[in-house]
Amino acid sequence: MTDPDETASETAPASNTDSDAAATEPSPDDSIDADTFRVGIHVTETELRFVVNVPSDIDSGWTDPDAFQRLVERVTWEQLDQRATLETVATNAAEGETVFLGTVTLRPDETVVDHTLRVPPLDGA
Repeated sequence: MTDPDETASETAPASNTDSDAAATEPSPDDSIDADTFRVGIHVTETELRFVVNVPSDIDSGWTDPDAFQRLVERVTWEQLDQRATLETVATNAAEGETVFLGTVTLRPDETVVDHTLRVPPLDGA
């Protein structure tokens, strides 16, 4: 179902969180011991799947793959309106397509270092 660089989980029910999707300004030392995860939504015939691309050189401090994937998902929906994002993807993306929302950079202690998350600019094309 997945390869080593991609892990998927079903999306949770949509929330009504309206958060600013602008990336935070990282300091020069923030990226030390942090990993960047690419985040997307994969469209299948019957569902939308939350996808986390895991770097092959991931820090050994991440001991529980399910835990950091849940953290990446939580951070994503804290930054983006889940319902609006999923509706945009469901309405405009083709079956089999993965729409990437950006990246989340985290440390194993669960510190959010940076993100580039945004609602995709899909226009039905």
